[in-house]
Amino acid sequence: MLTSSLHALAEEQLGLARAAGSGRSARTVHGGPAAALRQTLIALVAGQELAEHASPGDATLQVLRGRVRLVAQDRSWPGEPGDLLVIPDARHAVHADEDSVVLLTVARR
Repeated sequence: MLTSSLHALAEEQLGLARAAGSGRSARTVHGGPAAALRQTLIALVAGQELAEHASPGDATLQVLRGRVRLVAQDRSWPGEPGDLLVIPDARHAVHADEDSVVLLTVARR
C-alpha cells in the first residue's frame, strides 16, 4: 500500500502554482487516464480559476487549504478547509478566493 502526505503534497503544489505563470498546478495522486477512480491535487493562487468545463463522471472537491467557490449555471457554493463539495452534473468552474489546494475525486462513468 502506498501512503502519501496530502499536507506535504499540498505545500509542494502550492509552491509550484505560485511560481507558474498560470497560477495553478496539479498532480494526480491516485489513478490514471484509464482508471475508474482518479484523485488529483489542484493548487490555485488567489484570483485564479479552473474555467468552466464538464465532469467526466461523479465528482467531489475536498478543500484542503484556502477558500474556493464552485460555480455551476447560476449557483455558487463556497468551500473552506474540511468542506466536501459534490460537483453537479453540469458545466462548472472553480474559483480560488485565497491561495487554495483542493483534492478532486472523479469516478468515471
